[in-house]
Formats: sequence, C-alpha cells, structure tokens
Amino acid sequence: MATGETMTFFAQELWEGRGYIGGWVRLDGTATVTSPQTGSAVAEIGVGSAADMAEAIERADAAQREWARRPAQERADVMHRVAGLLEEHADVLSRWLIDEAGSAQGKAAFEVGLVVSEARQAAATAVMPYGQLLTSIHPRLSLARHRPVGVVGVISPFNFPAILATRSVFPALALGNAVVLKPDPRTSIAGGLFLAAILEEAGLPAGLFAVVPGGVDTATVMIDHPGVPVISFTGSTAAGRAIGERAGKNLKRAHLELGGNNAMIVMPDVDVAAAASAGAWGSFLHQGQICMTTGRHIVHADVYDEYLSLLSEKARALKAADPSTGAPLGPIIDVRQRDRVHDLVTATVGAGASLSAGGTYTDLFYQPTVLGDVRPEHVAFTDEIFGPVAPVLRFDDIDEAIDMVNATEYGLSVAILAGDAFRAFELADQIDSGIVHINDQTVDDEAQAPFGGTGHSGTGARFGGHEANIEAFTDTQWVTVQSSIQQYPF
Repeated sequence: MATGETMTFFAQELWEGRGYIGGWVRLDGTATVTSPQTGSAVAEIGVGSAADMAEAIERADAAQREWARRPAQERADVMHRVAGLLEEHADVLSRWLIDEAGSAQGKAAFEVGLVVSEARQAAATAVMPYGQLLTSIHPRLSLARHRPVGVVGVISPFNFPAILATRSVFPALALGNAVVLKPDPRTSIAGGLFLAAILEEAGLPAGLFAVVPGGVDTATVMIDHPGVPVISFTGSTAAGRAIGERAGKNLKRAHLELGGNNAMIVMPDVDVAAAASAGAWGSFLHQGQICMTTGRHIVHADVYDEYLSLLSEKARALKAADPSTGAPLGPIIDVRQRDRVHDLVTATVGAGASLSAGGTYTDLFYQPTVLGDVRPEHVAFTDEIFGPVAPVLRFDDIDEAIDMVNATEYGLSVAILAGDAFRAFELADQIDSGIVHINDQTVDDEAQAPFGGTGHSGTGARFGGHEANIEAFTDTQWVTVQSSIQQYPF
C-alpha cells in the first residue's frame, strides 16, 4: 500500500503494469485491460512469463514453513484484518468489478459481501480443531492431524473474479499455506491485484501470496512445478479436464469447479408469479455468466403458459446497459462469448423453439432472452449457454421432469419450486446434483456451505465450510505416541 500523504489505497500508479511477487514488481510483459461496457482501456497489468511464475512459486515455498509455524490465532488475526479492510474499501473493489468485469452495481455489491464473508470464514477455519483421536490396538496415543500442503496454486475465472479467487486463497492462507494466484487476464485487477493490496495491508508476510496474470503457458508452469502439490481451478469443463489430466500425471490434487447446465423444476401447485421472479433472477443475474445460472426451466403443463408469459414480461422489463448508469444488467465479457450466446439462441429458434423475449444485442449488451417450446434435443437445452438466456420446457409427469433434469453431463445446482416443499424435498433424492435448492433459484453461495458439483461440473464439494477447506488445503498425518519403545521379537 502507498504510504505517502498523496497516495490513496490501491492507487493505480502503484500497481499498473505490474504483478505481485513479494511486492509490486514488473513482469516480463504487459496487457491492456478493456472495459466490456465502453470498449475503452482502463489499465495496464503485468503479464507473467514462465520465469515469473517459477520465481513466485520459489518465493512462496521459502516463506511458507515459517508461516505454518505461526500460531493459528495469528493467521486468523490476519484474516480478520482482511475482512475489515475489505469493508473499508468496498467501493474500490466494486468500482473495479464494474469497470473491469462488467458487473452491475447490485452484483458488484453482492460479490464484495461474499468476499468479506470468505475472509471471516477463513479466520474461523484457522482456529478450528484440526484432527481427531483414534482408537488403537496398542496402549498408545493415536491421532490424525491436518498439516498445510505447502504452496497452493489457484487459477480463477472472469465472471465473479474476486469471490472465485478468495474462496481458495483465504482458507489456504489461513491454514498455513502459501498461495500463487493466476487470475484471468481480463479481470486480474479485481480478481488478483486488489487482493494483493488488501493482504499486504493486513500484514501478511512477504512472499506468501503472489499474483501472476498470464495465459495457458503461465498456468502450465504452475501445474507442472513440483513445489505446488495442490491446484484449485474454477472455469470451464474443457479447461478443467485438461488441468486435471496434467495434474494427475504429476500426482497432484486438483480441485475442479467447472461448468453447469442447471435446471429449475416448476411444479403445478406453485405460486407462478413468485416462480417467474425467481426464474428471472436465476437466468439473468450478471448476464447469465455464472456457473450456477438457471439454464433450463422445466415447467409443468398446467402452469407453463402463465409462467412463460410472466418470465417474458420480466425479461422485457430488464435492460442490459452500462452498469454505471444503474442498469440491472451489464455486458457480456467479450465479443467471442456474445457471438456464442447468439449462435445458440439462433440455432434453437431455427430448430423450432419460439423467441418469447430478447434475442437482440447492441455491442456487448445482450438483452435478456426467453425461449419457449424448447425440446430436450435443442442446443439451448443441452449446452451451457453462459449468457442471459432462459430456455423453457414443458412437462406433464414428474418422472419425465426428473429425467429431463438428469439428462445432462453436468451436476452442479438444481432448483425445485413447489407449493408442497416437503414433496419437493423428497424429489431431491432423485436429482443428480451437488446442490439442490427447494423454493429458490439455482444461484447461491455461502462461505460456510459446501460447494461443488458432480459429473462434468467438477470433483465435488471442495469449497466452503471448515470440513471442505481443511480437506482441500491440508494433508492428513497419522501420529502415534507411546511411553516406551515397543518390544519386538527381532
């Protein structure tokens, strides 16, 4: 952090064109960060080379053992200070989430709140019991305890850049590890450099945290480096599969939180107006660029027409525009993703679906879109769209609806909306998904709750809560103690 009287916290001249390796340093390259809503350059960031990443890992490894020896309460204190600083500088993080990631103001505020809660949860995790006493056939003390793995490598995406980095960074540090973060180059400020400034101000010792923006080559160095035993990745299923394969060859643990094609079942006894509101939030929040986005609305025939009409009304009332104007939705992250979204919408309509709302865009602002008469073979049903699109399907029988929900390679989040909540709860046992929400939409996250998917959505609940974080970022060690040396026949 700047200490001069004229320097404000996270002043751009402090970090622009740099990364963070034991402090603010020039990396081998630079890249321009472009605002998706204006198309204008907002900053320059440093871009790391293979050598930069290797240096960050070596510094982290050198600093980690001393950090692990520190009292757990000391590590917790750092995380408490992080939470306080995040609250103090929430406006700064919100600004970069808007300018850099295209977040609407409400989404930015929501994300900042999640980041604060991750810091507080990490502080609590640091001082939790970290092992258990075991029974033994011998007269001795036998216990299992958790020890930090060393250096954790984190690779994070663009859509919720701050929270999807910190949900790994904060607990890993709190548990005595060092962390090297490679954020998405499109959102390396809110998703990396800002976090470095916060952690530095909170008193985290130098070397324990590094931010090295870069591409695939930089990530490959992290995955291959013998000094990084655990990789935590959030992103696409295709990238996760490649990372998991490479990590497996190096006998590393890879925690993978990947894509989703999440479904919401709307039962016939539902409050249709409330269901449509929940469905709109689930599909359109942050322009649908969320792994938990409601990608398939599976609606009972008795309420299908009313639901489709109400959802379409809500879509037409929402507008995607420059978030600085207070618009509820912002831009798609880039042209490539916008065109992919539009291609999926166009192909689905061409295959027989009806365009009930939206389907248009200006620049990167794709308007909320509702597709009716969608069938299970349509690409809007089978593919993760990652845009503000709500495909709506009709069902007559609950077994048919369950089959539709499970007819996907993904298994991240499912919602069931019903008047009879307990009946919906009974149905949850038939759902192949890591998360099921009864009478809520599919998008939710809490620092204390386990988060993760099944199938091609990842490797299970490796984020959230004490148990998941301890499992993710520590190794288990069996220790026995006896008062004298055991006598053996040799």
